[in-house]
Amino acid sequence: MAFQIPTQEQAFVLTHVAAIDELAGHERFAAASPDMVEAIIDGIAQVAEGEYAPLNRHGDLHNPRWVDGRVVMPDGVRAAYRATVDGGWGSIDAPEAYGGQGLPLSLASVVIESLGTANMGLTLINLLTPGAIHALIAYGSDAQKATYLPKLVSGEWNGTMNLTEPGAGSDVGALKTMAEPVGDGQWRIRGQKIFITFGEHDLTDNIVHLVLARTPDAPAGTRGISLFLVPKYRLDGAGAPTIDNGVRCLSIEHKLGIHNSPTCVMSYGEDGDCLGELIGDIHGGMRAMFVMMNNARLNVGNQGVQIAERATQQATSYAAERVQSARASAPGAGSVAIIDHPDVRRMLWRMRALTQGARAILYYAAGQMDRATLGDDAARMRADVLIPLVKAWATDMGVEVASIGIQVHGGMGFIEETGAAQHYRDARIAPIYEGTNGIQAADLVTRKLGLGDGAAMRAMIGDIAAAAPAGSPLAALATACGEVAGWMADASVDDRLAGSADFLHMLAVAVAGWQMLRQRDIATEILATGEGDADFLRAKCAAADFFLTQIVSEALGRRAGAMAGAAGLYAAF
Repeated sequence: MAFQIPTQEQAFVLTHVAAIDELAGHERFAAASPDMVEAIIDGIAQVAEGEYAPLNRHGDLHNPRWVDGRVVMPDGVRAAYRATVDGGWGSIDAPEAYGGQGLPLSLASVVIESLGTANMGLTLINLLTPGAIHALIAYGSDAQKATYLPKLVSGEWNGTMNLTEPGAGSDVGALKTMAEPVGDGQWRIRGQKIFITFGEHDLTDNIVHLVLARTPDAPAGTRGISLFLVPKYRLDGAGAPTIDNGVRCLSIEHKLGIHNSPTCVMSYGEDGDCLGELIGDIHGGMRAMFVMMNNARLNVGNQGVQIAERATQQATSYAAERVQSARASAPGAGSVAIIDHPDVRRMLWRMRALTQGARAILYYAAGQMDRATLGDDAARMRADVLIPLVKAWATDMGVEVASIGIQVHGGMGFIEETGAAQHYRDARIAPIYEGTNGIQAADLVTRKLGLGDGAAMRAMIGDIAAAAPAGSPLAALATACGEVAGWMADASVDDRLAGSADFLHMLAVAVAGWQMLRQRDIATEILATGEGDADFLRAKCAAADFFLTQIVSEALGRRAGAMAGAAGLYAAF
């Protein structure tokens, strides 16, 4: 199925949710002029549609291959990835000092969205490198920045995140990889990591691994973890990556989805010396890694938007073409396209509303992160609260929308050849990696709930309540979120965790509904002037109305679960 990047929708949300024009009023982001924003949105759409999209189904069928410790990517992938390197598409929000364009993260999020909508699996190589860049900017030495950032920013080298180990899973504090000092600022790394996305491949000349490890006599748990920069190849005297660094790919995983990306089992120092450099302070690994992790979590939430958009477009196209049965209201009129049947329209509107709601919370969070870089402490705290919402709720919605897409196709949706099943298979990993959605919910109620003595949470809920029309479902949901937050502030840890997933869902829907309301009001104002694309604006209002009446109302039902407590969970099993 042919599809198009939703450039008009992206531009509208960038303008009215991320407030890109306001960001461009600051000297740091002055280059984000309307012409530049339009050029980036349209330019990356061409790359996504022309280079990445044709490889989506091809890569799902013809996977990366592990051959004697090397990973060989499918035909055509190297040229497609090279198009993002040559076009500078990985440099949007990177500092100009290292070859970046210094533009807002909000714009970089559009780039990732467009590429991922075209090909979610392949775009993982574009998604993780920015996290490595941000970690090095925050904690790297001047020498590390000068050596590695220009190559990472250009995309000539890619970055990876190495946390998980066999037997440790999400318990990072249980990792066993060791780092021993050998002098001259070098550390000998030895250990094994699993689930390393693009840990090995043939698309770049070097791979820069950011590896969590323990130093000798380190304290137990996460307090004893340090972060190390470990390249696949060390650099020779000319600065070229030519010296083998004892980094090996032992195998790649056979997965449910995202077949366009290799997920690797990596070995460090078990076959020759593997040397790395400390990033930041000894035992400061988690602090440094969370810079990378927060960027990755925003981008994984972005994946929920990507897969929802792709699934919605495909389901809508199929429903317009598939003719079956007469409408119940006109039984003698003959068979119609299934898009005319009320239940199918309900599913399609739900897909569209959830996709737009997920995009709204994503762009809103990216805009707050941009404002945090300008020194806005309130925006920084709000971004901290929003990150778990974006990562968890948007990815859950991606799975739901992909599942509905299969339902719209009926029996044909369960057949691989239609492509609907691939969206569901690809989407299912997003609620799991970069911290499961349960971990995001736990983060929300244990760390973010009390941020600024609870002021950050109260302020955001207060803003939603102030914008919501009196007596509306959104107003009721804002009130319910405030009640749950207040109850949780005094509840035990177990009681908070028991209700954490429900509370996260409620709060995310409230934020998304708030931003959908804003878009509806603006679209209505523009329609009244007789300007703009009337069809787009009417569809925007309809999607917002569906979200505000149906999705928001459903979220109110989560209040009971959020405040049920943990006792019932341990009554029996």
